[in-house]
Amino acid sequence: MLRLGLILILALSPVAVFAQGKAQTLADIRAELDALMADFTGLKAELVQSAGAGTSVGGGDALRRMDAIEAELTRLTAKIEEVELKLNRVVSDGTKRIGDIEFRLCEVTEGCDVSTLPETPVLGGGAAVRVESVAPVTNGASAPELALNEKVDFDKANALYTSADFRQAADKFAAFVQNYPGGPLTQEAAFLRGEALAQLGDTAGSARSYLEAFSGQPSGPRAGQALLKLGQALGALAQTPEACVTLKEVETRFPGSAEAGNAKTAMQGLGCS
Repeated sequence: MLRLGLILILALSPVAVFAQGKAQTLADIRAELDALMADFTGLKAELVQSAGAGTSVGGGDALRRMDAIEAELTRLTAKIEEVELKLNRVVSDGTKRIGDIEFRLCEVTEGCDVSTLPETPVLGGGAAVRVESVAPVTNGASAPELALNEKVDFDKANALYTSADFRQAADKFAAFVQNYPGGPLTQEAAFLRGEALAQLGDTAGSARSYLEAFSGQPSGPRAGQALLKLGQALGALAQTPEACVTLKEVETRFPGSAEAGNAKTAMQGLGCS
């Protein structure tokens, strides 16, 4: 099974998609604060010596101002540590929730052995951040360049889907996602694979594809539809708590959209509180 970052659905939404970047930023800030504190302490020691030697007028006022600055630096350092602790808790909780969703999907998938599931990667890994940074495909000149044969392979899979050959289409889209990870057409391929599997009655398989489509590009053109379809599929699989959380996230992330309205209707049907 593909290991996907679902934290935006199952934890505190957008902050965790960039967990790795934020953690690095916090570490940089702490390093700068530590360096600044060391420089400040040295300057303060020089000022104390100068004031003691009687070579500086108003040295007492300067020392009081430096004491106030030192107190503020200490407060900022403590605040950074607090944010780091909160971020670590978000990452830990999100990673556990991702593993739980994949375990549940495996349980309802024929032929899936939960004992063979690989360990869930820690949330905020390099792949998740890299994929998130890929812009959706557009018709403008700034659209990401397609890999050799990428458009050809996508069109072949899409032609099978359009002709209602859903089995072959699902297989072709799966191969496309594997061959072109993070590409400008990857989200569309993962979403359409979910649609093809849904047509074949493979609800668990379609749920995994919708999950892949959303988590690979949470702000992409298919993100709202993929998240809605994932919530509906989880509901059909009797994973009601997860379905309710996912559908609620549609309302939160895409307010006023058609997907948000459909998610609200689906939540009412599931009896979500």
